[in-house]
Amino acid sequence: MTDSNDKNAKLEEALVSEVYADFKRRQEERRLLERGWQLNINFVNGNQYCDVNRLGEIEADNGGYFWQQKRVFNYIAPTIDMRCCKLTGIRPRLAVRAASEDDEDRRSAKIASAILNAACEDCDIDGALTKATVWSETCGTAFYKIIWDGYAGNEIGKTFDGASVKEGKVRVSVVSPFEIYPDSLSEENLYNQPSIIHARAVPADDIFTAYGVRVEGRDIDEYSQSRAGVSSHGGGDNGRCACSVKHGYEVVIERYVRPNSQFPDGRLTIVAGGKLLFDGELPYLNGENGTRTYPFVVQYSLPVAGSFFGSCVVERLIPVQRAYNAVKNRKHEFLNRISMGTVAVEEGSVDTDELVEDGLVPGKVIVYRQGANPPEMLTLGSVPAEFMQEEERLEKEFYKISGTTEITQEAGAFTSVTSATGLQLIIEQDEARLNVCYDQIRSALKGMGRMLLRLYRQFASSVRLVKISGGNDVLSCVSFKESNITGDDVVLEADSDINMTPARRRAIIYDMIDKGLFSDENGKISPHVKGRLLKSLGYNGYTGGRDLDELHRQRCAEENDALKKGQSVEVREYDDHKVHIEEHTAFLLTEKLTPDEEKRVCAHLYQHKKTSEVKYEG
Repeated sequence: MTDSNDKNAKLEEALVSEVYADFKRRQEERRLLERGWQLNINFVNGNQYCDVNRLGEIEADNGGYFWQQKRVFNYIAPTIDMRCCKLTGIRPRLAVRAASEDDEDRRSAKIASAILNAACEDCDIDGALTKATVWSETCGTAFYKIIWDGYAGNEIGKTFDGASVKEGKVRVSVVSPFEIYPDSLSEENLYNQPSIIHARAVPADDIFTAYGVRVEGRDIDEYSQSRAGVSSHGGGDNGRCACSVKHGYEVVIERYVRPNSQFPDGRLTIVAGGKLLFDGELPYLNGENGTRTYPFVVQYSLPVAGSFFGSCVVERLIPVQRAYNAVKNRKHEFLNRISMGTVAVEEGSVDTDELVEDGLVPGKVIVYRQGANPPEMLTLGSVPAEFMQEEERLEKEFYKISGTTEITQEAGAFTSVTSATGLQLIIEQDEARLNVCYDQIRSALKGMGRMLLRLYRQFASSVRLVKISGGNDVLSCVSFKESNITGDDVVLEADSDINMTPARRRAIIYDMIDKGLFSDENGKISPHVKGRLLKSLGYNGYTGGRDLDELHRQRCAEENDALKKGQSVEVREYDDHKVHIEEHTAFLLTEKLTPDEEKRVCAHLYQHKKTSEVKYEG
C-alpha cells in the first residue's frame, strides 16, 4: 500500500513538473506579444514615452534635453472610446430557428430561445460583450469562458448534513489575452489547438474552497502571471502600466488537452502552488454532436492570417501618436521661445544670475555696466506653417487608420454636404469600416449561444422552469428538461441588421408604412400588425387593448395539443372560426399525425367550418 502511494505521489509530482515546464515554454514563446499588449495599454492610458527595448522589456524614454517638453496629447484614447461606443451600442440578438415546420421542432426552438434569453440576462452577456470589446480593441483579442456552476441557481434540496443543493446554472466570464497560452502561436483556430492553458491569479482561500487543497498565497504584481510595466533599468515607473499588488494569491494553471487517441475525452489538469488540484477528462459536452472541447470562445478586433492572436488599431496608431506628440511639443517650445523670448547679454554687463532667476519682468530696472551694450531680445519670427500642416495631416491619419471619419469626431464636419442621401452614404461608409469587428462580435455571440444550450442539455437533468414573454406582454412559464433541447437540430441566428441603429430602423419602418406594405386589401393596418409596429418602434406602452388574433392563435395551439393527445375539444360560440380554420389546417399540413389523430383534428375542423357557415347564413 505504501509503495502504491509513493508511486502515485511520484506520478503526480512528475505531472505537476511537466505542466509547469510546458507553461514556462509558452510564456517564453509569447513574451514579445505580451510586451506589445502592454505597450498598447500604456499608450491608451497616456503613458506614451516608453518602448520595447532590445531585451524585450518595456522601458521609459528618458532621452532629449532637460528643457524639451514631453507632454502627451492622447488621440488614441478618444479614438478607442469612439470605436467601443459604436461597437457596444449595437448588440446582435440571439434567436433559434426550428429545423423544420414540425410542431415538435418549433416547440424545441421556442424553449431554446427562452433559455438563451434567460441565460443571457442572468449572465449579463451585454456587460461581458462590453468588457471583451474593450480588451479586443486594446490588445486585439479577448476570450469568453463558459462553464457550469453547480453551486448556483435555485435551491432544490439539502444533503444529510444540511448543506444546500442548487440546480446550477451557466457562468460566462471574460478572460484577457494575458491569461490564455496556446500550444501553437501559428494555429488560427482555437479548437484546432492541441492544448490550451488558462493561467490566472486566484486567492488561496478560494483555491481551498474549490479543490480542498491548501496552498500558500503570495504577492502577485502582474497581469495574471505576465510581468507588466517598465524594465527596472528603464528609468523608473514613467511608462509603467497601472496594476495593483494582489496579496495572498496563487497562480492556478488549467491545461486543457483536446480529445485525441491517448485521451478520447480530452484531459484537464489543474495545478497551483506546486500541487495537483485536478486531473481528469474535459468536463463539458460543449462541442458539435456531443463532443468535448475547450470552454472558450474567442473574439478578435482584427484577425491576423497565420496567427492565433489578433491585432488592433492601437498598434497602427502608435507611430502616428509618437509623431503627433513630437510635433505638438516642438510647436509649443517654439511658442514659448517667441512669448518668453531669448535674451542676449554682453559678458560682464549685468548680473546674469538675477536675470536668469527673474527674466525680463515688465517694469524691471536693468542696471548694466557703463559703456556696455544693454540686454536685448532676439527676434525669432513666427511659428512655421509646416507645424500646422503636419499637425492636420497627422490628425487625418488618425481618422484614416482608426476607421472613424471626421463626421463621428467633429460635429461641424461635412458642412458642404446638404443632401440627406449624401450624409447617409457617408455614415454608411463610416460604419462599413467596422464591419469586420461587428462580424467578430456576432461570431463570438453565436459561439456562446451554442455552448449555453449544450451545457443546459448536459446538466439540466431535472425539470426546470423558464419564463417566456407571450402575446399581450404576458409572461408564461414553460418547463423543460435536457431532452427538450435538441441542440444541433436548431440554428442560431444573430440580428441580420447588426449595424443598424434604432433611428435608422424607425426610418425604414416609417418608409414601409408610407408605401402601404403593412396594409391589408382594404388599405388599413390591422390591430395585430399595428401592435407589432408599435413594439418595433419602441412604443410598446401605447399598444393598448389586447390582440384578439394572437389570443385565438394561442387557443388553437392548445386545442391542437389536446386533440393530438386524444382529448375532447368543443367549438365555442366566441371562437374566431376564420383563425381557427387557418391554424388547424396548418397543423394538419405540417405535423406528422397518425390516422386517428388526423381524424380527430379533421372532425374538429369540420365543426368550425359548419358553425361559421351557420352564423354567416343567419
